[in-house]
Amino acid sequence: MKTVLLGLVAVVVIAVAVVLILAAMKPDTFQVQRSIAINAPPERIYPLIADFRAWGAWSPWEKKDPALKRSFSGTERGVGARYAWDGDKNVGRGSMEIVEANAPGRIGLKLDFLKPFEAHNNVEFSLIPRGAATQVTWTMRGPVPYISKIIHMFVDNDRMVGGDFEAGLASLKAIAEK
Repeated sequence: MKTVLLGLVAVVVIAVAVVLILAAMKPDTFQVQRSIAINAPPERIYPLIADFRAWGAWSPWEKKDPALKRSFSGTERGVGARYAWDGDKNVGRGSMEIVEANAPGRIGLKLDFLKPFEAHNNVEFSLIPRGAATQVTWTMRGPVPYISKIIHMFVDNDRMVGGDFEAGLASLKAIAEK
């Protein structure tokens, strides 16, 4: 019996060691990116992104918590515009600030999550004309601390966040094409 118990402990220790070693070998940064073609000019799409008050109509997270508390500060739109939220477990708490606004082709955001975990990421929207349509690309990049690398061994960050990006871009498309 003692031998079996020691064998089980050895297997668990080896399994944990393998996870920790594999996690250490994961990249120190992540990127999630999704794109969509929208049948509208960049000039029609850009204001829907550069004004946080317009996000309520298309952002996937706005729909996840109907009781979401929002606050806006800084400039109304463009560089310096700030948006903070505090919601349930589906959306957490955090803030965004527009740090780059090159109308009508690019918007850069600083994204800070406070709950359910702390994270500091960069977000970019690029709007590239393609004939009568506009290719809109939503990208998020950020650091991956070691503890997050362990979590990413079991949770696919790209699939989890990418699905929300896809939903948001589909809503943005529907609004911009009206």
